[in-house]
Amino acid sequence: MKMDETNDDLGDYLNSKMVTALLSTNVAYGELTINIAREHILRVLKFLRDDARCRFEVLIDICGVDWPARANRFDVVYHLLSPRNNQRIRVKLEVNETTPVLSAVEVFSNADWYEREAYDMYGILFSGHPDLRRLLTDYGFQGYPMRKDFPLTGYVEVRYDDSKKRVVYEPVKLTQEFRAFDFESPWEGTEYILPGDEKASQAPGNKS
Repeated sequence: MKMDETNDDLGDYLNSKMVTALLSTNVAYGELTINIAREHILRVLKFLRDDARCRFEVLIDICGVDWPARANRFDVVYHLLSPRNNQRIRVKLEVNETTPVLSAVEVFSNADWYEREAYDMYGILFSGHPDLRRLLTDYGFQGYPMRKDFPLTGYVEVRYDDSKKRVVYEPVKLTQEFRAFDFESPWEGTEYILPGDEKASQAPGNKS
């Protein structure tokens, strides 16, 4: 049986078993994606793990997708693997910035760090998580770096203050020279001198 036919059969089977939870299904790139109602996530994950037809016993990943213009801004995406059936499935749900998603830790223990990462990067909340705190960013970090409206430079910069003998956080300040780009070939160089480059002409033995 072809993979697409297998996915279609599984989609039909899940539609018959999870009528209230399942919103839609589609097959893309050889994988079945099911879109579900947020409040049914634990029931869906348990069914996919325990049902004899499914056997999706391995949680590969939980990640977020940001759609800033949408009312439910985030997609929360779960990737599951069935080693017994050599098959994968993707589970998606929508959620806004303030409504928490039920933590999947009680179904898959490795959801712990995946959910912490989604919280750290996107600010997605998970209720019932045993220790929902930042995972990858520094202590005191502001904002959520994977959101599409997060500035590329961040909000603060970190440096060691020799007078205070400690690390300090300061608002990011970019000089105008770093904001002006002429997009010239890197082999030709720019027509203006970047801050710090003037020191090269002052180096000993430089006669240019």
